[in-house]
Amino acid sequence: MLFTYHALDKDSHERSGTIEALSMDVAVAALQRRELIISSIEPVGGGILSLQMKLFQRVSNKEVVILSRQIATLFTAQVSALRIFRLLAGEVDNELLADTLTQVADDLQGGSAISKALSHHPKVFGVFYVNMVRAGEESGKLSEIFNFLADYLDRTYAVMSKAKNALVYPAFVIVTFFVVMGLMLTFVIPNITKILVDSGQKIPFYTQIVMDLSYILIHYGIFILLILVAGGIYLYHSLQTGPGRYAFDKFKISIPYIGSLYRKLYLSHITDNFSTMLSSGVPVIDVIRISSNVVDNYVYKDILKQTEDAVRAGSSISDALATYPNEIPGIMTAMIKVGEETGELGSILETLSRFYSREVMTAVDTLVDLIEPLMIIILGVGVGILIVSVLVPIYNMANAF
Repeated sequence: MLFTYHALDKDSHERSGTIEALSMDVAVAALQRRELIISSIEPVGGGILSLQMKLFQRVSNKEVVILSRQIATLFTAQVSALRIFRLLAGEVDNELLADTLTQVADDLQGGSAISKALSHHPKVFGVFYVNMVRAGEESGKLSEIFNFLADYLDRTYAVMSKAKNALVYPAFVIVTFFVVMGLMLTFVIPNITKILVDSGQKIPFYTQIVMDLSYILIHYGIFILLILVAGGIYLYHSLQTGPGRYAFDKFKISIPYIGSLYRKLYLSHITDNFSTMLSSGVPVIDVIRISSNVVDNYVYKDILKQTEDAVRAGSSISDALATYPNEIPGIMTAMIKVGEETGELGSILETLSRFYSREVMTAVDTLVDLIEPLMIIILGVGVGILIVSVLVPIYNMANAF
């Protein structure tokens, strides 16, 4: 159950928040272990339903960006880490984030490092985030690190959302098209088919194809649906395995034009990771390792792991990446090599990150501009074939009378 409480800490400061426990006695005991003097505690209405709603809650990227900026500001103001997380836990509206921050504060009060406390909540603070905070703890630049993280998450969200949103319109149009065609083939075409067959006139081949499709959909539609569902389930489970996911990710970056967009998207993500972590003082080996864990493509994940092994063996990053010319462009390895030789690798990677981000934005805009007229043509052809298949026989039948 979820309980809300009001209490005083050992410094007589007021504290309030929520706590999850099996019973009120367990909740009271947990709060007392935090050295809190409870003034009131009561269950939150909803019981099991409230808990179920909590399970479906998510912390958005925007909320983490805002949180990171608030933490950075409070660190700059010389506020202690424990007080920062206690304060923000009472300010955020998202219940899941509030509980997460409360648990982080509890861990800090128990003597844990900030990075370790954050690592207990991977759904909110990912591997990249935790390692950046660890680097900030080691360098004593936590306020700068949290600002870096907010900027990084902002950039990543802008690029990723731009790419994803570009697919929403065509997906909606395609789904609508198939739904309308399905309704036409199952409800309209059968009635017209009966009229045409009863008329005894010769049916054009294109009309016969439409009639056959209608017959198949009506009599075998349930089997087709079951096959599609089974195929979807099989594909989903295949993508959960290493080889299946690797093959799918390889296919994604091999599709003409779309594959180029995906490659630029992943390269933008990788170079941004590299630049942000190197600027924060994270060792090169850790930069490559962390980037391999957070990149969302098994092909590039494998490339970065192989690069990590090569760098550990004494190779340079540019030489290791140069062995993958199909996935890593020559211009990227050449610029990284210049950065290694001049000691300006961080700034070179930042330049590459901005370049690939612009490339992704441009490619997405171009794709959207191409998709809209293409969708219109496809829909026009599809609807035109259906209309011609229906109207021509009816017109011929009317002329016969």
